[in-house]
Amino acid sequence: MEKKIIRDRGAVFCNEGAWEGLREIISEIQPSKVFVLMDEHTKVSCLPYFLEQFNTGYAPIPLTIPAGETHKTIATCLELWSQLSEKGADRKSLLVNLGGGVVTDLGGFVACTYQRGIEFINIPTSLLAMVDASVGGKNGVDLGTLKNQIGVIHNPRVVVVDTHFLETLPPEQFKSGMSEMVKHGFIQSEAYLQQVMAMEPNNVEQTSQLIWDSILIKNSIITEDPFEQGLRKTLNYGHTLGHAIESYCLESNSKESLLHGEAIAVGMILATYISSEQYSFPKKKLEETSVFLLKTFGKVEFSKADIDEIIKLLIFDKKNSNGQIQFVLLENIGVQRLNCIVANELIYDAFNFYKNLHF
Repeated sequence: MEKKIIRDRGAVFCNEGAWEGLREIISEIQPSKVFVLMDEHTKVSCLPYFLEQFNTGYAPIPLTIPAGETHKTIATCLELWSQLSEKGADRKSLLVNLGGGVVTDLGGFVACTYQRGIEFINIPTSLLAMVDASVGGKNGVDLGTLKNQIGVIHNPRVVVVDTHFLETLPPEQFKSGMSEMVKHGFIQSEAYLQQVMAMEPNNVEQTSQLIWDSILIKNSIITEDPFEQGLRKTLNYGHTLGHAIESYCLESNSKESLLHGEAIAVGMILATYISSEQYSFPKKKLEETSVFLLKTFGKVEFSKADIDEIIKLLIFDKKNSNGQIQFVLLENIGVQRLNCIVANELIYDAFNFYKNLHF
C-alpha cells in the first residue's frame, strides 16, 4: 500500500513510490540549481544512497554543517546564506534538507529567509525527524541554549520518508525518536501508545507502519490547527519541562547533555505525574508509562539546585501567555487539557516522583 499525504505544500511520500514522487515534484519545480544540506554524519552515511535514488538529471551542490544541536544557530545560518550566495543560488534554486531534526529545522529556516524564500524539500534520516521535525512546517534555530526561539511556520514542498535511512542510525538516536511516538500515543490514542511500547525495532515492517501511523497522527493535528491556536499545542506534551531540561543540560558544566528524546521522556513522566495530581490521570497508567520510559531511557539525576534552574527556564516556553507558564496536561490518554497553570510545588513533587521511580 502506498503511503502518501497529498497537498500542495507539505505533502508526505513514504517508502514505496516516494522517490518517484520526489522526481515528479522536481520536474514540476524545474529548479535553476539544487543544493543538498547535510551534517558531517549524514554526508557520510546518507548522501551516497540519496544520490542513487535522486536520479533527476541535476547534480546537487553539497552544503555541510557540523553535527549536533549546538550548531542549530543563526551563526550557522549566516554561513549557509553566504555559501548559497557564493555558489550562485537564486530565487528559483531548491534546497534539499537531508538529515535529522537539526538539519530539517535549520535548513527550512535558511530556505524560507534566503532571498525572501526559496523552495525546499525535507528528507528526514532520523526517526525523530521522520515522525516529528519534518512534518508540520516548523523551521527555526535556537537562541543560545533556548530551544527553537527563532523561526517561522512554512511547509516544505514535500517530505520524503524512506525508512532505509534508519539502518544508519545509532541505537540511542532511534530511541530518541521513539519518545515522540510515545507522545503521539499519549495525546491521541491508547491503542497506538500500547503498540509503540511493545515495538520491536528489528521488525522492519512493524516499525515502518508505526512510523506512518505517527506521521498520520501529527498530520491530523496540524491540518486542523496549522498555526498552534489550540489543538496543535498538544504536540508539546512533555515539552514544557522537557525543553527546559534539555536547555539546562546543554548549558550546565556539571550535567551531560541529553538528546531531545531523552529530555522529552523525562518531561513526559513529569507531565503525566502532574496530570495525575491535577486532573486525576489514572495512577495505573502513570505507573505503566513511567516505568516504560524509565526502562527505555534510563534515569537522570537532578539536585534541588538543578530543579530550581530548570523551573527558571520555563519562562521561555513558547506556549506562555502574559508571563504565565502554560502546560499541556491529560485527564486520560487522548483526553487533553490546554493552557494549564501548574504550581511550582507540584513541579517539585513531580521531580520527587521521578527520583523515586524504579523498575
